[in-house]
Amino acid sequence: MKVAVLGAGAIGAYVGAALHRAGADVHLVARGPHLAAMRQHGVQVRSPRGDFTARAHATDDPSGIGPVDYVFLGLKANSYAACGPLIEPLLHSSTAVIAAQNGIPWWYFHRHAGPHDGQRIESVDPGGAVSAVLAPQRAIGCVVYAATELEGPGVVRHLEGTRFSIGEPDRSVSDRCLAFSQAMQAGGLKCPVERELRGDIWIKLLGNISFNPISALSRATMRQMCLHGGTRRVIEIMMTETLAVAGALGCRPDISVERRLAGAERVGDHRTSTLQDLERGKPLELDVLLAAVVELAEITGVPVPTLRTVHAISDLLADRMRSAA
Repeated sequence: MKVAVLGAGAIGAYVGAALHRAGADVHLVARGPHLAAMRQHGVQVRSPRGDFTARAHATDDPSGIGPVDYVFLGLKANSYAACGPLIEPLLHSSTAVIAAQNGIPWWYFHRHAGPHDGQRIESVDPGGAVSAVLAPQRAIGCVVYAATELEGPGVVRHLEGTRFSIGEPDRSVSDRCLAFSQAMQAGGLKCPVERELRGDIWIKLLGNISFNPISALSRATMRQMCLHGGTRRVIEIMMTETLAVAGALGCRPDISVERRLAGAERVGDHRTSTLQDLERGKPLELDVLLAAVVELAEITGVPVPTLRTVHAISDLLADRMRSAA
């Protein structure tokens, strides 16, 4: 099995290291000091489950890798439309693309089999720009339940969780999903193949759609947002509205708002990825988290006044950051 990890940051390098340990032919695509460190020392994984080093091939030039069986996409979703020159050299006729993204994916309605089958979601696939680069038929969905961070160039700190749920848009259990799942498990990770992966997408999104923008607006950690009465109530309402949109699309995640909040509070003083991006001056990945659900609410006719309000304010923040860049 030949795998390219495009965007081998904290999550991508962790997956690549696990697959390399399982015997896959892994190629890590990165840049800067992180790339230099991986070339010299390999990916050094620091984990409560045991430290290890994986000396996979690392490069900044995908054209030197050639076509692969799987591309594991570790890039931020807001960079998908521009990744054509990087991903094209990696593709052959049956290459699968596994996108480890948060939020609503560009392929959401591909082979959905519902009333919106094939419909494009403008906020995540503007003008079809993402689908033109990442054909939906190549897509294997992936919901990440692992927490990692780059402790330094080439050094991945695994904090918790090892589950990477994957699934086909058409809900089938395909040979390509099973083969990738087996390789991930051989590398020490959990990788269940889910028929109803969209349910996992909405469960993960419940936290991202609420905590991420509120953290950017308040500069607060998960615990601080949960313990403050006002923000906790806003988050409860945002989660409830999100579940209503999911239900209108025929998806009813098996989780309550109370349980989701309790889980977030247990995380403690963790800064969301959106808050970390804000602090580093990076673009905020809010379109797939928040704008997409507001768009889906318009499509389904579900009222989401609190989501709309938070989206308007956080979108202004994102605009100001873009203008300042």
